[in-house]
Amino acid sequence: MNLKKLFVLLLTAALILVLFLTRTRCEDPLPETEVREPKPEEYLYISPFDSLFRLYADSVCDWKMLAAIAYVESKFDTSAHSSQGAMGLMQIMPSTYSHMLARLGETDTMAQSTELDVRVAVRYLDEMDRMFGFINKEERINYILGSYNGGTSHIFDAMRLARKNGINRYRWSNIEPILASLTDSVVYSDSVCLFGYFDATETLQYVKRVRRKYNEYKTLDLIFRASEKLVENNNEIHYND
Repeated sequence: MNLKKLFVLLLTAALILVLFLTRTRCEDPLPETEVREPKPEEYLYISPFDSLFRLYADSVCDWKMLAAIAYVESKFDTSAHSSQGAMGLMQIMPSTYSHMLARLGETDTMAQSTELDVRVAVRYLDEMDRMFGFINKEERINYILGSYNGGTSHIFDAMRLARKNGINRYRWSNIEPILASLTDSVVYSDSVCLFGYFDATETLQYVKRVRRKYNEYKTLDLIFRASEKLVENNNEIHYND
C-alpha cells in the first residue's frame, strides 16, 4: 500500500471518529440517566389569599381553617364591615386589631392591610389557643372559634355554669345548650356567671359553619391531592415505558 492510499484511509478514519464523537455529545441523555427537576408543590385553590393563609398558618390553624374563617366572616371581601364594627377579610374588631398589633410589635394603624389582617387573626387565634390549652385539641378549636366570634367572657361563663352543675365543661356539645340559655335571666343571674346576658345564636351557628366549611375544604384538598398523585403516577408509567 502506497503512502497516498494510507493517508486517505487514515483521513477517512479520523473523519468517521470525529462524526461519531460529535453525534454522541449532541444526543439527549438516555431516559434512565435523565435528571429531572423536582416538581413544585401544587395546592388546592380556595381564594386569592391562599398564599397568605399558607404563609401564616401554624399548629393552631392550618391554612384551610384560616380560609374557612375568612369565608364565613367576609366571603373573602377585604372591604367588608359588620354592623358591630368588625372590618376586613378576617373581620377583626378595631380594639382587638389594635391590641394584637401591639403584641406583634407593629405600628397601630387602622389602615388595615390584608396581610396584617391575617397576621392579627392568627395571633388572636394563638392567644385563645393558649387560654383554652387545658382542653384537648379536637374540642379546643370549637372554644377558639366560639371566642373568635362572641368573645371569651361568655364562653367561660358557660364553662363555670357547667362545672357548678356537674357537667363536663371540656366538651363543646355540653357548652352549647348552656350558651343558648344565657338569654334567660335565671341563668345569667347566677353568681358564677360574671358577664350577664348573651344571645349565643350567632356564635353557635358560626362555629358550625366554620367547621362545616373547613371539612369541605379538607375533602376538596384530599380529592385534589389524589388526582395530582394519579397524574404523577401516570406520567411515571409513560416515562418508564
